[in-house]
Amino acid sequence: MSTQEHPLGISFEFFPPNTDAGREKLVGVRDALASRGPRFFSVTYGAGGSTQDRTLNTVRMVRESGFTTAPHLSCIGSDKGALRELLSRYREEGIDSLVALRGDMPSGMGGGGYGQLRYANELVEFIREETGDHFEVAVAAYPESHPQAANLEQDLANFARKMKAGADLAITQYFFSAEAYFHFVDRARALGVEAPIVPGIMPITNYTKLARFSDACGAEIPRWIRKQLESYGDDSEAIGAFGEEVVSRLCQRLLDGGAPGLHFYTLNQATPCLRILDNITG
Repeated sequence: MSTQEHPLGISFEFFPPNTDAGREKLVGVRDALASRGPRFFSVTYGAGGSTQDRTLNTVRMVRESGFTTAPHLSCIGSDKGALRELLSRYREEGIDSLVALRGDMPSGMGGGGYGQLRYANELVEFIREETGDHFEVAVAAYPESHPQAANLEQDLANFARKMKAGADLAITQYFFSAEAYFHFVDRARALGVEAPIVPGIMPITNYTKLARFSDACGAEIPRWIRKQLESYGDDSEAIGAFGEEVVSRLCQRLLDGGAPGLHFYTLNQATPCLRILDNITG
């Protein structure tokens, strides 16, 4: 299989399947998206390592495509010893890219369960101290502000701190306002961040799930999009067609404005991503 990269610098995120059927489906999704020559794939990681083994097994499977695959690594609920062991394991597996995140507190753990590293900048610093430049490290960015940040100024300062700790690139939370992304990038550049800030893209295929995800992560769904999606009710075909149009236009606007690539939150589905890519030009 060819590993020639797509000129747009696209990438795709998967989550670890928890059933045999889900794993079998993901092989097909992987192959369909690999045909577009992604810069890398990424695989999510459960809070406190609850899906650590499934993450690694999924990374192994996705890497069979011939493309770089980056596991997510979170620090909340983990101590340095466990993280050191996991980094060593990844190096032994030949993994050389990571997505470093603070992560969410595991359910049932109180405020004392944060672990030895509480913030993503501390995790990036730890990765660099332990492994030097072995890993390409990506971190998260929030164009509309992290839901737990007091304000945008604080969030930008936190973002700049973790980039300067040694991150190579950032991947944003998904959004539907290109202006929010461009404003965030301009402000980050003013704070001295020079690394690529790749917009995260969420295809719209199910309004109920999108609303739930967005409420949880603080991503804004513009009122006009909400109203249009609500009007379709359970008409999944209409929702998909409208979502494809909206997200394709967003992607084109981002690329025309200088975005360094696109990172798709696939939800382990290939078709919505492929249709959007077919609609845009490099």
